[in-house]
Amino acid sequence: MDAKPSMLSVEQAYAILLSDATAIKDTEQVSLDKAVGRVLAEDVVSGVQVPSADNSAMDGYAFRYADLAESIDSLTVSQRIVAGSCGQPLGIGEAAQIFTGAIIPEGADTVIRQEWCTVKDDRVHFLQRPKLGDCVRHAGEDIQQGALVLKAGTRLLAQHIGLAAAIGRVSLTVLRRLKVALLVTGSELVEPGEKLLPGQIYNSNQAMLKALLTGFGCEVSTFGVVPDDRELTRAKMVAAAADHDFILTSGGVSVGEEDHIRPVIEQEGQLHFWRIAVKPGKPVAYGELRPSGSHRVPVIGLPGNPVSVFVTCLLFVRPYLLKMQGVDAEMPSGYWLKSAGDYASSDDRREFLRAKLNADGNVELYPNQSSGVLSSLAWGDGLVDNPAGNTIQKGDFVKFIPFSAFCHP
Repeated sequence: MDAKPSMLSVEQAYAILLSDATAIKDTEQVSLDKAVGRVLAEDVVSGVQVPSADNSAMDGYAFRYADLAESIDSLTVSQRIVAGSCGQPLGIGEAAQIFTGAIIPEGADTVIRQEWCTVKDDRVHFLQRPKLGDCVRHAGEDIQQGALVLKAGTRLLAQHIGLAAAIGRVSLTVLRRLKVALLVTGSELVEPGEKLLPGQIYNSNQAMLKALLTGFGCEVSTFGVVPDDRELTRAKMVAAAADHDFILTSGGVSVGEEDHIRPVIEQEGQLHFWRIAVKPGKPVAYGELRPSGSHRVPVIGLPGNPVSVFVTCLLFVRPYLLKMQGVDAEMPSGYWLKSAGDYASSDDRREFLRAKLNADGNVELYPNQSSGVLSSLAWGDGLVDNPAGNTIQKGDFVKFIPFSAFCHP
């Protein structure tokens, strides 16, 4: 695949990245308390049924519905069944006081909730009649024995962990974490906490990108600030390629004399594309390093402006890394909502505008959409996916993608 001078569309870049990403194969066994955020490596089939037996969904009284004739509105309470214990079979005309989760005794098929009845002299009196089968959870109605519970490729969330525990699993087989090398370039950058000299700025990209990558389930190694030096940049990237699955850089991908990422990729491997028709973030480079001749390490170079870094990481890095983890990662679909204001666009690139929902449920755009205004990301709670050159007027429907939609596949 040769580098092309023209800009790719977002869809073209997305398609190339997803077709190129290869899932890792290495797996490991982890306990449930360490499985959240990991990617399941094999299907999970239940060895039990859930619930294991018919049980009560409410506190109340279990009885045989056929015993409740038109002329009968009370039954004899013969026993008390708490959760975790088993009662005795019911006799004709008997009821059992039962608590939520307790096993339905043999002979019973219905539970009347306690607020629908009264008890006097060991008899339960019905204030209203339940329907046959009310308040009974049937064996296996949640999970059948032998059922597929979780599919390989699932990014494990709290609910998945709970489901695995419900069928008795204590551990799961997951893919090992991706090892990602993070390089932030720019001679003007200093680390937070250091004294700023004239012309310097704090390195916000490293902390932000590391947080995003960790959220994608990766194990991240940071290489600190890499000055704008061709040979030093090459040495750092080659070193990173030796023991990482993927390299992510920020800065140094434009056309300036001090932009060295793209030339290093071409020198040590192959550049697949450079420049995407997207705003913010046009200069995104994708390629691979082969410093040892055969070992392929993919690399994506992001721009340096922090908003461009954040947006392009969500749009292009996220799906690539999820695909490397065996997860199908589509672009979040978003929601069509009304715009709370106007926006005039004259750009020939597809825009992703910082926005948030207001109290009326409409989408409010940040007034300054510059790629250097990092505060707009903290202000907003999502992006508006705006077609190239599209002018927005108040009341128009816009496609809003909340940041939360990028958190999970």
